[in-house]
Amino acid sequence: MEEDSSTDASDPVFGNNILIIHPGSYWIRIGRATDAYPVSVPHVVARKPKQNCDVKYEDKLIRSMTSQTNSNNQKQHALKMVQQAIWAKKTSSGQRRQSVALTQVINHNDEVKPQPLDENSGLTWTPTDDQSDCFIGEEALYLDPNEGYHIHWPIRQGRFNIHSGIGGSITAVLQDMETIWSKVIETKLDIPVKDLKSYKVILLIPDIYHRPHVKELMNLLLIRLGFGSAIVHQESVCALYGSGIPSACVVDVGDQKTSVSCVEDGLSNRNSRLCMGYGGGDVTRCFTSLLQRAHMPYRECQMEKTMDALLLVELKETFCHLDQDLDGIQLLDFHVRNPNSSTIMYQLKLGDKTLQAPMGLFYPQLFGIVGEKMVKTQQRNQGDSEDIHDENYLLQTQQQAAKAKALEKAGAENNSNVEGATNTHRNTSPTNHHTEVIPTEAPPPTISRRISTSQSLDKPLGIDQAILHSIDCCSSEETKKKMYSCILVVGGGLGLFQGAVDMLQYRIQSKMPPSFRAVVDKVEVICKSKDMDPRLTVWKGGAVLSCLDTAQELWIKQKEWKSMGLKVLRERSPFVW
Repeated sequence: MEEDSSTDASDPVFGNNILIIHPGSYWIRIGRATDAYPVSVPHVVARKPKQNCDVKYEDKLIRSMTSQTNSNNQKQHALKMVQQAIWAKKTSSGQRRQSVALTQVINHNDEVKPQPLDENSGLTWTPTDDQSDCFIGEEALYLDPNEGYHIHWPIRQGRFNIHSGIGGSITAVLQDMETIWSKVIETKLDIPVKDLKSYKVILLIPDIYHRPHVKELMNLLLIRLGFGSAIVHQESVCALYGSGIPSACVVDVGDQKTSVSCVEDGLSNRNSRLCMGYGGGDVTRCFTSLLQRAHMPYRECQMEKTMDALLLVELKETFCHLDQDLDGIQLLDFHVRNPNSSTIMYQLKLGDKTLQAPMGLFYPQLFGIVGEKMVKTQQRNQGDSEDIHDENYLLQTQQQAAKAKALEKAGAENNSNVEGATNTHRNTSPTNHHTEVIPTEAPPPTISRRISTSQSLDKPLGIDQAILHSIDCCSSEETKKKMYSCILVVGGGLGLFQGAVDMLQYRIQSKMPPSFRAVVDKVEVICKSKDMDPRLTVWKGGAVLSCLDTAQELWIKQKEWKSMGLKVLRERSPFVW
């Protein structure tokens, strides 16, 4: 009998044959479980359009918001709230933060002139002489816009980027991911795709997942890419594995989404999961708007251009902070580099703008997002024909059993009443009639909270409000106390800002219910567990998972997936499917 290469007993558990894949809206992180760090590549692909296609499609690196009256009014109101919040929180010396007049900043920035430095920035456009049909990662970002390639980011806000434009079908999105992942594996990890049958893979997915998409991703890994076996696990649980913490409220701030989930003993509490439709990319867009109000000297900057968008991301990561002690006017320098052009230096004065932009994570109205559902929760399973014995089947069985029992009981009561009426008829006048007994309907079965329809949250929540809501959804007071005692922040959208720990800690302590202030010794916020880059914590947790003895029972082999499909995923899933 042919031996399955994916289950070869000679393969060591801690060997090089396990890959960890963590796909995100901006980055795709892939590496061997034995690697210290993953390969991080922008999760983007550029495709050459067909000859008869005159329309160019491009997903922007920073999403733009339509300038609407409601949006502008919302941003203005939120900015006032942010300014009040900044003033209310005192510095470490006990003083109020000194505000900076906008006119001071504008007067200086209006007089700044560009200063050319090097004749050549050292950057070049991606060469297209070999007539390649597609490019991925940085090569895709550094394509000359005049080349006319379609630019696709397959994941937006943690979900498939499905839209009505070119390349917006689920088939096209999966093809884009297959192209990106296979090229990264071949070029960065030096693993030929044809050899993946000898490799295992752990895929990390958001806590709030869309089941049909997870199914497609499993098909991508085990059928199209041909991995020998796979495990799917949630980001929040792996964040705890990566940080070595047993229980925590996990806050994952990515580029386009922010998710919150309470995790205890390796399980994410379904009722505590929240996903907000904003992230680090929205902080960049907000900072850009504030820079324009301050008359940024680089007036040619356009957020829609990829090179300028990359510059704005760099400026946000370099200058923005959440440290109350950094007040007053800041004199900053930055360099503008474009391919095949000279490097230009600008001098820039800023006041509170560097603090106001990341404060939008606590006041999301500042991002001006209108017409979108800002908060999502886990939705009920809609069922799949591949898995007929899922929770819907169990629910229907429960309903049918309860109905049959009720009808049986009603029938017995009916027979009893009929017999009683017959006896009465024999002993009384013929005018007496028995009362008809109508069977009662079966009482509705009790549906567990795990499969009940998720509640809807219509108003946008800041990160601090989302944490409080998530913890409040935990079932026991002891669990809530644990969650308040340890809040783990991962991802690059918040934890990299100076002062993020103190700011989040301050806001949680000031808003948490009074009943917990007396019993929680300290609200501990962890952004860099084990001095690790918070952007890599989740991926590292996937590597730790691959080494656990308990994980060896979770592997789904390629042959099992082909024969059983979703059924085997439900049975082996380390989380409640």
